[in-house]
Amino acid sequence: MSSDKQPTTVGSQKIAAVIGGGVIGGGWIARFALHGWRVQVFDPAPDAKSKIDAVMDNARASLPKLSDVPMPATGEIVYCETIADAVRDAAWIQESVPERLTIKHAVYKDIEAAMPEHALIGSSTSGFMPTELKQGMQNPQRLFVAHPFNPVYLLPLVELVPGDEFDETCVQAASDILTSIGMKPLRVRAEIPAHIADRFLEAVWREALWLVKDGVATTTEIDDAIRYGFGLRWAQMGLFETYRIAGGEAGMAHFIAQFGPCLAWPWTKLMDVPELDDELIDKIASQSDAQSGQYSIRELERIRDDNLVGMMQALKARRWGAGELLNEHEKRLAALASKTLP
Repeated sequence: MSSDKQPTTVGSQKIAAVIGGGVIGGGWIARFALHGWRVQVFDPAPDAKSKIDAVMDNARASLPKLSDVPMPATGEIVYCETIADAVRDAAWIQESVPERLTIKHAVYKDIEAAMPEHALIGSSTSGFMPTELKQGMQNPQRLFVAHPFNPVYLLPLVELVPGDEFDETCVQAASDILTSIGMKPLRVRAEIPAHIADRFLEAVWREALWLVKDGVATTTEIDDAIRYGFGLRWAQMGLFETYRIAGGEAGMAHFIAQFGPCLAWPWTKLMDVPELDDELIDKIASQSDAQSGQYSIRELERIRDDNLVGMMQALKARRWGAGELLNEHEKRLAALASKTLP
């Protein structure tokens, strides 16, 4: 691994490398670039630039709305011919390639051959554990899972999973960088497939498939149950804080004593999976088309982004949940802006 040049840090031009410019990789590019980082991209797909440009258009139209102070000048996005060119001089390297271990291992080999000694490598993987990713690496302590949520340029959560073999200094440095670009690094205490958030999502998705298959609800009705009900509660309080309120003045212990027995009732089919046969797939697809087919994907992305900005701005005014994170990040942006004023 090359060690003749230190990666750039705060105080000089900051450089990030993004390997893979799909939906998630493109979101990382936008998040870093709009926070003033130079982003060096490697993606061999012929349409990579056009797709990334579309993500950047969305991000430019939405992310600055979250802040009442100026964002830094947008960093340059440079498209590189090789992984080596992309990672050279980078302080942060984000791998967002397809979810196949053979591909990821090959990419890490190329990254390690050219990366600066003190660079950090984050993987966007939603399912693989760090132990699986680090197999065969020369410096496994520099790699960790940094799993974000779409759209990466708006949603702050990133699951930070160092795994068993890690350097605490590296993990803290990773947390500091993620915080500096407005994200909420959530340190996952132990390796587990799909980390934390996707395990919840998989459980809800599984139950939703049964509700459609059994004719209980359509895709629209299921989405309505979420977006007009508990989804709003979860967006600002999460699960346990919401249920603490449900317990009244007696608190969480009372809630568990009152509703705990319900867990034994056969309400859900979480341990069973409906067969995704052609009939069920066609049923879901046709209902989804009826629900949202009048919008293009780009239109849905803009609607999603505007809704997220509105909700997060409301939470910001109340200094609650993701809104409090925005207030803290705005202080950092204001301090940065004051240093760059003439």
